[in-house]
Parts: sequence; C-alpha cells; structure tokens
Amino acid sequence: MTDAADNAPVSGTVSGVDAARVDRLRSGLKKRYARENRFRLYGLLAIGVAVGFLLLLLGRIIDQGHTAFYAHTVTLPVYMDPARVDRAYPQGTNFEQLVAEQQLRRMGEQDDASGAKATAMRGLFSSELKFTAAERIQKQPGLIGQTVMIAAPASDDADLYFKGEISRATPADQRRLSDQQIDWLDRMKADGHVSAHFNTALFTKGDSTEPELAGVLGAVIGSALMLLVTALIAIPLGVGAALYLEEFAPKNRLTDIIEVNINNLAAVPSIIYGLLGLALFINWLHLPRASPLVGGLVLALMALPTIIIATRSSLKAVPPSIREAALAMGASRTQTVFQHTLPLAMPGVMTGAIISMAHALGETAPLLLIGMVSFVPGIPHSVVEPTGALPSLVYIWENASERAFHERTAAAILVLLAFMIVMNAAAILLRRRFERRW
Repeated sequence: MTDAADNAPVSGTVSGVDAARVDRLRSGLKKRYARENRFRLYGLLAIGVAVGFLLLLLGRIIDQGHTAFYAHTVTLPVYMDPARVDRAYPQGTNFEQLVAEQQLRRMGEQDDASGAKATAMRGLFSSELKFTAAERIQKQPGLIGQTVMIAAPASDDADLYFKGEISRATPADQRRLSDQQIDWLDRMKADGHVSAHFNTALFTKGDSTEPELAGVLGAVIGSALMLLVTALIAIPLGVGAALYLEEFAPKNRLTDIIEVNINNLAAVPSIIYGLLGLALFINWLHLPRASPLVGGLVLALMALPTIIIATRSSLKAVPPSIREAALAMGASRTQTVFQHTLPLAMPGVMTGAIISMAHALGETAPLLLIGMVSFVPGIPHSVVEPTGALPSLVYIWENASERAFHERTAAAILVLLAFMIVMNAAAILLRRRFERRW
C-alpha cells in the first residue's frame, strides 16, 4: 500500500514532463517544417523572378529583331534604253537614275529641273538595283532595247515603312521619308510591285554599310574560325596542364602557387586578356590585326584557366579505388591516368571545354582591342584574313546611326544566342551520355 501510494505522484509527474516534452518537440517540428516551406517558397520565387527576367529579355530581343528575318523587294519594269545603257561596260550605267525617271513617268509625275523628285525616288531602292541590272545586261546584251523586270531590295527606310516601323502619323521632320515618298510606296504596293520574303541575305552576306544588304555570314565564319583556333590551343594545353597538376606534379609550395594563380586568372576581366593580346601578338609578334588567329589566341588564354579547373575537378571526382586497382594490377602511373582515370573523367572534361568555348564565343572586349571592331565587308577564307565576329558585329550595328541596323542587331543577338544554346545543349548531352554514377 505504501509503495503504491508513493509511486502514484511520481508516475503523474513523469507523465506531465513527457507531455510537455512532446509538445515542445511538436512545436519545434512545426517551426522546422514552416522554415523548410518558406525556404522552398523563396527558392521558387527566385526561380520565377529569374525566368521572368529571362523571358522579358528574350521577348524584347525577339520583338525588336523578328522583322529582320523578312525583307521587301521592289520589282519594276525597266526599259533598257540603248542611248543610256553602256553595252561594253554595263556597270558604268546609272541604272538607279534610269529606273527612277521611268517610274516617275509611270506615276504621272513630272520632275523639276533640279531632279529632286528623281533623287527622292532613287532613295526608295537599294543600291543593289544597279548591280542587278548591270549583271543582267552583262549576261544578256540582247536585252538592250527591251523592257526587263528588275527586282531589287527596297531601301532601309522603305523597308521599315512596309514593316510598320515608320508611320505617316509621325511628323515629317522626325522621319526620313517624305509624304510624297510614302505616297509612292503606297502606290507601288497597291500595283503589286512590292513583295515580302524571307531575308536570305541576312545569312548569306557579310557586313555592309547599307542595312538592307548587311548579313551575319562573315561574322559567323569569323567566330567559327576563332573558336577553332581557341579549341586547338586551349583544350590540349588545358587538359594536359590539369593532368600534370592533378596526377603527376609533386605537392609542394611551387605547385600551390601555380594553383592559386590559375584560380586567380579565371577571375581576371576579359579586357585584360585583350590588352595582353594587343601587346604580345600584334605589337610584338606582328601577327595580322583583326584576324581569327589573333582572336583565337586571345580567347585561348582566357579559356585556359576554366578548362584546367574543370578538368581537375573531373579528375578528382574519379574514385581513388580506380587508380588503386589499376596500379595493383601492374599498370604504370601513365597507363593508369590515360587508360582509366582520364576516360572516366572525360564527361566533365568535355563539359568544361564546351562551356569555356561558349563563354569565349560571347566575349566582346578582347576582340575590340585587337581590331575586330573595324568594318570588314568580305567573307574570311583563312585564319589570317581580317574579319569580324558576332559579338563585335552586334557592337558595331548597335552604334550605327541607321535605324534599320537596330533590328539587325537584335537578329544577330538571336543568332549568337542560338550558337550558345547549341553549345551548352551539346555539353549537357555529352555529360549525360558518358556520365557514370559511383
């Protein structure tokens, strides 16, 4: 009886303590779950904000640049007047003036003594008109004395008007087309002389001072040649340096200093590499200025630290048991590295190399310092010819005074983004294809 009476209060006290402890645990769990839910919410919010800004950026670029992917052509009947067309040298004929005068007569317009109306009419056609007409006469001299249909791109301002970028409602002193020119464009479109089509010139021609004739082909080839030089130099050197530092180099103060400097070089601003390339490759070695060779060398210096760091990280991710098993079976250190460790680390190595190449593709500052900001109208055929690159082309077009270049700037950005997306997608696919789970 005494034992039972003594134990009763003790049991009640213990139960009360346990209940309070359980309440505290439950309260702590609720707070922890609440913190976890808030953390997930913050993460989703951050992702949503990032995606929102990305969509806003892409939407703005697409909205500005989609009009560059189609253009307008004006097709007009032209009488090849034997008195004005030079049979021996068609290129010397002023076809622009000839077409403008005939088009004015068809519209019932009478030019004045100063020729102002003919000049205004000429401003509606691209200079490509004279080359197209001269080429037709050169190939078929028998066309002289006949009426020939000549198709030529509309001028940049006329093209913008057909795309709705220039409005009649805008005050005349704030647009480059006069009311009379707009009337002529409306009449030519109503007569069926104007047609819209996919702008193949954007992808088949090089840069030009006239927006309607400018294309990205020269810049694309220049960027491709630069990346080729960069890959041939940076990838073998970077992978070799990483292999030596990670697998063969002794761990001492010297290698520690090298590793620290490699990490520091990865954070150096790209414009510093441009200054180095200007001083080393152009001023000292006298390599061709604005060439893919110099651009590739500069970008290779910039890509080397990234490739070394990525390769070393991939080598470290290979389990030590792989090396130990190979050495235990009698393989040499070199055989172990090149036949076992490196193949297993190759997915990470390829990913790091491709991402570094994609990063190099979008660099602008180093290219400006080595002269790739210059106007280069042709298509490069070797790594020593002057050329442009997509980033520098975007810079040049955006700073151009003609309004039509701005839509082509956005189009060039879309082409550059497409290249970078393809390269990053290739890195992801290669990594998933060759990756092994340990």
